[in-house]
Amino acid sequence: MRFSELAGKEIISLDEGARLGVISETDLVIDTETGTIRSLIVPNRGTFFRRRILVLPFQGIKKIGHDLIIVDLSTIEDEEHYLKELNLE
Repeated sequence: MRFSELAGKEIISLDEGARLGVISETDLVIDTETGTIRSLIVPNRGTFFRRRILVLPFQGIKKIGHDLIIVDLSTIEDEEHYLKELNLE
């Protein structure tokens, strides 16, 4: 599947049915050796002064439909550990 096919789809939580964001607002982490998507980085509402970032492994995607992507939030990776690993903090 190409990124252009994912662009514009809404990301919905499987458990809560809550809208988490849109693919055009997210970043993809791609494994350069295999060319596969490792995870989605979804900006999400957090506390008053700080936005929360959801790091969703590709295995957490349960279904890709015509207009939306359903994800399992129980697979979310730790944001701080992930940012340290990428040296983005």
